[in-house]
Amino acid sequence: MRLPLIVTALLLAAATTAASAQNRFEGVADENHVVDLTLDSLEKANTMRPEAGSSRKGTNPVLFLVGNSTMRTGTMGNGDNGQWGWGYFAHHYFDPERITVENHALGGTSSRTFYTRLWPGVKKGIRPGDYVIIELGHNDNGPFDSGRCRATIKGISPTDSLTVTLKEGPSQGQQETVYTYGEYLRRYVRETRALGAHPILFSLTPRHGANDSGMRPNIRQYRTTFDLWARQVAEEMNVPFVDLSDISATKYGRMSEWKFKHHFYLDNIHTSKFGAELNARSAAEGIAASTHPELQPLRAMQVNVALPTTGVRREEGKPVVFITGDSTVKNADKDSTGMWGWGSQAGLVFDADKITWVNCAQAGRSSRTYLKEGRWDKVYNDLRPGDFVLIQFGHNNIGELHKGKHRGEIPGTRDTSCVSRVETEKEHINEVVYSFGWYLKKFIDDCREKGATPILVSLTPRNEWPDGKHIERRNDSFGKWYREVAAATGCELLDLHNITADALDALGPEAAKAYYNNDHTHTSLAGARLNAQGIAEGLRRNNSPLAPYLK
Repeated sequence: MRLPLIVTALLLAAATTAASAQNRFEGVADENHVVDLTLDSLEKANTMRPEAGSSRKGTNPVLFLVGNSTMRTGTMGNGDNGQWGWGYFAHHYFDPERITVENHALGGTSSRTFYTRLWPGVKKGIRPGDYVIIELGHNDNGPFDSGRCRATIKGISPTDSLTVTLKEGPSQGQQETVYTYGEYLRRYVRETRALGAHPILFSLTPRHGANDSGMRPNIRQYRTTFDLWARQVAEEMNVPFVDLSDISATKYGRMSEWKFKHHFYLDNIHTSKFGAELNARSAAEGIAASTHPELQPLRAMQVNVALPTTGVRREEGKPVVFITGDSTVKNADKDSTGMWGWGSQAGLVFDADKITWVNCAQAGRSSRTYLKEGRWDKVYNDLRPGDFVLIQFGHNNIGELHKGKHRGEIPGTRDTSCVSRVETEKEHINEVVYSFGWYLKKFIDDCREKGATPILVSLTPRNEWPDGKHIERRNDSFGKWYREVAAATGCELLDLHNITADALDALGPEAAKAYYNNDHTHTSLAGARLNAQGIAEGLRRNNSPLAPYLK
């Protein structure tokens, strides 16, 4: 059926007006170049997002997180693709008996699409005294009326707007008025306050954005756009503002390029567990450092903001040597007839007048679990320029990645990884597992970042005699991997494996029994002392910078 001429003319005029209006505003190009279809899987995603306010305990407040995939990554939000949003870890920094944290973020959303499609549901759970963190902007790009129809107008003008007819998506054919990025933030703020809750505006998380030369041109990409606009709106409306971008970017700026890139996974925007945990801590630190009076009650509910440390007691003028490893380094270390690790005998070889030592090893750990459990972080946080770190793992690094004690690693030294679904009695957890060599490289890189000297120590030999004359050697596996990492990084390698093996070969299998206890791996007190003496011998052989601190 043909439309009347007057109707046709009106439609054409409306279309021309809309096109002209769009031309007045320059859209932001979609430069993310990532596959993020979460918003297109909204029904499935909503099965994983909490019902607003459902975590509330009695009359306690709730901290609501509003954001995109940098806050909650993937349709399921559980790291099943190796990417994590920082909202997953935000609750670690708040007392659960005083406040709960609900992550309502969804990947692929902009300040506009979250406001129109998800914000009404979040508001239903907000009560007086609650807090709402708003961190949006990564997706405020692309076309206004097609694709994901998520672009906002640049800037913070309260009067600029654009009426478009949506060409795609579930609202295809409908008209929608598009506002500036800043105006959407104002709406979140006004509506949060109308509910008696406290809004908090955040700047965006940093991107990786490194180019082929290894430079970081995009680490502060949004400083003059979204970060600035969020700050301006916060100042205008007297809202607490946390510059998450600056806090995290400052930390990234101290890292090597190798370490920096491993804070992201699969692309330059979405973070690995390392990056998500870093951003979550930065968020907590930003709140803790804020002087805005509106945040005082929230600051009082924070926990774990102080960095975890080993608790080592330093003495003026003395460096510290941190000893890391497994049960061959630290065991029960108390019964003269029991099992001992060589770290307990450090006093036999190091001069207490020159250096302090602390045995941070833990029985049963691989380099993977030592890192995962936060034990390495305690060492890293304690490091100062001039310190030393002895790094020895290997006995517990063999095994399946996702079963048993979940401590197995990918054999070899390549910078490779895979997502492993770890099953425990309580839950299923997705974990990115790396190669044995990768973990060693990370420890080495972390030490150097803090001005400390890392020293690799090859694993102790096991009391096994394949030919009846020579104790077992692992020079074609772990020994090889240690050498490869040392060569690749220029890190000192103390070859305790072969030093102790040579000594035991000279004694023979019968005499060697006295140096082990309970099994073929764990050492007696005599074995621990033999390995400690091997440490001293290896340092002297290497002309190590740690050698002058020996007795």
